[in-house]
Amino acid sequence: MAGSRLNKMGDTADFSSLNGLNGLNLGQVHDAIADAIGDREALVFRDRRFTHGEVAERSRRFANFLVALGITTHTERKDLENWQSGHDHVALYMYNGNEYLECLLGCVKARAAGANINFRYVAEELRYVLNDANAKAIVYHACFAPVVAAVLPQIGPQKALIQVADSSGQPLLPGALDYEDVLAAASPDKLDLNYSPDDLYLLYTGGTTGMPKGVLWRQGDFLASPLGGKRADGSVIDSIDEYVAGALKSKGYRSLPAPPFMHGTGQLIALAAWTRGDGVVLQNVVEHLDPADLLERVETERVNMLALVGDAFARPIVEEMDRSSRDLSSLRIILTSGVILSPPIKAALIERLPDLTIIDTLGSSESGPHVQNITGAKGQSEAGQSSTTEFRISKDTVVFNTDKTALLSPGHEGLGWFAVGKSVPLGYLGDAEKTAQAFPTFNGKRYVVPGDRVRLISDRVIEFHGRDNMTINSGGEKIFVEEVEKAVQHHPSVAGVIVTSRPSERWGSEVIAVVALKNGGAASEEDLMAEAEKHIARYKLPKGFVFVEELPRAANGKPDYQRAKTLAGEL
Repeated sequence: MAGSRLNKMGDTADFSSLNGLNGLNLGQVHDAIADAIGDREALVFRDRRFTHGEVAERSRRFANFLVALGITTHTERKDLENWQSGHDHVALYMYNGNEYLECLLGCVKARAAGANINFRYVAEELRYVLNDANAKAIVYHACFAPVVAAVLPQIGPQKALIQVADSSGQPLLPGALDYEDVLAAASPDKLDLNYSPDDLYLLYTGGTTGMPKGVLWRQGDFLASPLGGKRADGSVIDSIDEYVAGALKSKGYRSLPAPPFMHGTGQLIALAAWTRGDGVVLQNVVEHLDPADLLERVETERVNMLALVGDAFARPIVEEMDRSSRDLSSLRIILTSGVILSPPIKAALIERLPDLTIIDTLGSSESGPHVQNITGAKGQSEAGQSSTTEFRISKDTVVFNTDKTALLSPGHEGLGWFAVGKSVPLGYLGDAEKTAQAFPTFNGKRYVVPGDRVRLISDRVIEFHGRDNMTINSGGEKIFVEEVEKAVQHHPSVAGVIVTSRPSERWGSEVIAVVALKNGGAASEEDLMAEAEKHIARYKLPKGFVFVEELPRAANGKPDYQRAKTLAGEL
């Protein structure tokens, strides 16, 4: 074990010099690439096809609309703390579609920032995130209009409500504007703004830091890390001309990001494809996972890379492969993020697609994808037995000791903290304390420590042991246990509750609630579910309940989550 003490966490610093190269602005990079390959197809969604030039124009129209309303940047980075944003924020409350990506880029080009909103939220959760983001405008699919209407009296004033038409038949809310009408009336011209690599890209977590938090990325770092803007030797691409040259060489590789854009993975896959000059295909059915629809898109659009989220996505896809005969020969890569694919599912995929390469990536909204486990066709015979916990890491990653005061060497005892030390975010929106905890400075260099417990096996390999906070990863969704506990505790018969998880073949992990009822209290599982679903989205609800006379507690009186986990496993 070697290394120096950590500097005081949260110290103000020159982020450009600490994080490496100053970088580039995403909006400028996107427009430059679109100028060079404007006629090339960029996006296929249902029966609509968009070229790179059309996507760039539509995003600029949205940007001009925002700027006309005064939605832009008001305070420059140099005058802000690392947990503060000088941008206005626009809530994106939509299913996947061309509109989502156009709005993301439009916010960037207006020097505002889009805030990804989970479309599964109930009104209580939606109100929290809109207020936390201090949203100045909301773009939403028409089917969500009733929920938007319900929370409007409880959030800050909105400069615009923009409704995206869908099949729901919901009329425009009072004062709302139709999305296509907004674009038609706005200018397609490039905006004359003081773009900077310090402009922000805002990415809300799924709850791994407690309640959802907005991660503040400098666009210069966002391009370099999550969007993969690096050369083969790992150095950061620092020239727009180099991005354009790379896009001109692209052969039109096609990616299908199946996860919802409300999570980071889908956004990153799509935007990274466009910065390479490649194309994006979206599924037709965006409201839920439809394996037949996904594979139909792969077949008819000759998709080369499919992005999924663990077994919850992959298992139904394997089952669909066995139900129907399709030409999936174009598919070369399946990438899964956030949840590890099990060895049997990896083996099943490679058995059906012998030329396939599977890339398991671990990362977070805070760190980007710095960890990979790759299974290829050459390793087909070993796919079922390969370790699912050992991952290759980038050269920008390190492992801290337990109290985060020194770096660990390979072969260390116990578990350490996974950390990334280049092109990392600034902090969490509005939260100085959590920013200081998660983004320490060590030997003059800023790191992000997202909360993953690991063991360093060799210089470039770690053994992954999962999150050390109170978060459950179920089917790729991050579920904060305290939020579920509070939802169950709303029932008047509940004396106390501990929420934990147990293994699930379908979801990886599933939520289980250990509940103690009040003396004389009576409540069934159905009663508790009915109360909880008033406060949290359905995907967060417990899959089972364990009723106990007293909640398990440690000697210090705190909830004993390890014992609760054992009880859940016995259910």
